[in-house]
Amino acid sequence: MASTKQTDTKPDPIPSDRPRLGPYITVDNGQAALDFYTTVFGGVVESCMAEPSGRIGHAEIRIGDSVLSISDEYPEYGAKSPKTLGGSATMLQLYVEDCDDVVQRATDAGATVAQPVEDQFYGDRGGKIIDPFGHKWWIATRVEDVSVEEQHRRAGELYGLTG
Repeated sequence: MASTKQTDTKPDPIPSDRPRLGPYITVDNGQAALDFYTTVFGGVVESCMAEPSGRIGHAEIRIGDSVLSISDEYPEYGAKSPKTLGGSATMLQLYVEDCDDVVQRATDAGATVAQPVEDQFYGDRGGKIIDPFGHKWWIATRVEDVSVEEQHRRAGELYGLTG
């Protein structure tokens, strides 16, 4: 019989192998989402708990130093996807080595471009996609280090802002 020895030490309340803030999204086809996020973003599935029907109750995908958690829809628990809700008010931001390449891979895999990739005044090159599951992503690559002061100056120039 296996021992389940208890210790008096408490676990770290913030796991060292997880970022402090991690997105958890609901999709309308969990397996297709796992395939999309691993193919397009280079994610690695670390955990996947699926029902015999194939509906995913919880999965974790590591993308770089972050973990994206997903589940299929569970309307009985209030878990609904952007497709069911008619869109999403949230956008996920992902830094990658080459945003042009990742956005191209995403569109090849069924995403739509909501804002084309271009250089941004704050030093990133980036663009917005909507993945096949209705989630918005800002895909970016840092191309220039820009101070906060310079960002404000450039924004003022670009948008006619003052102070």
